[in-house]
Amino acid sequence: MSNQFVVPQFLDVETKIIGPITARQFIILLATILAEFVIYRIFLSIIPILLFGLPTLAIGVIFAFAKVNGQPFHYIALNMVQTFRRPRLRVWDKRISDAVLRASLKKDEQPEPPKPPVKPPIEGSRLSDMSLIVNTGGVYQPDKPLYGKG
Repeated sequence: MSNQFVVPQFLDVETKIIGPITARQFIILLATILAEFVIYRIFLSIIPILLFGLPTLAIGVIFAFAKVNGQPFHYIALNMVQTFRRPRLRVWDKRISDAVLRASLKKDEQPEPPKPPVKPPIEGSRLSDMSLIVNTGGVYQPDKPLYGKG
């Protein structure tokens, strides 16, 4: 009897915790609301709140809900940061000569490992003699030749 196992499907779908909102989206929105509250408590005036609060809210909503090519926006932002940190111009600085390069590419020949010792095949065994004695009822004797005079 074979056991049947259930194979999980839809591994890339995040679990919804509050309606259509996933845990990742909830945490991002919670951090955004906390930042909005800090901006409100620092400035207590409508102009700075609009200048700093609305862009913070927009960035939080974009990070929580926006997807580009099926990937969450925070992956895209991380890839952009990594791309901008890398140098844009790549220059090949050839300082080693062709002879040194060829010498480094040449494979070192390693000696073959020693072959394991080979045992000679078994010519005859005491077991085969014993089985012949038992099968022949004691007529066969290993000291005497099977055929001819002995």
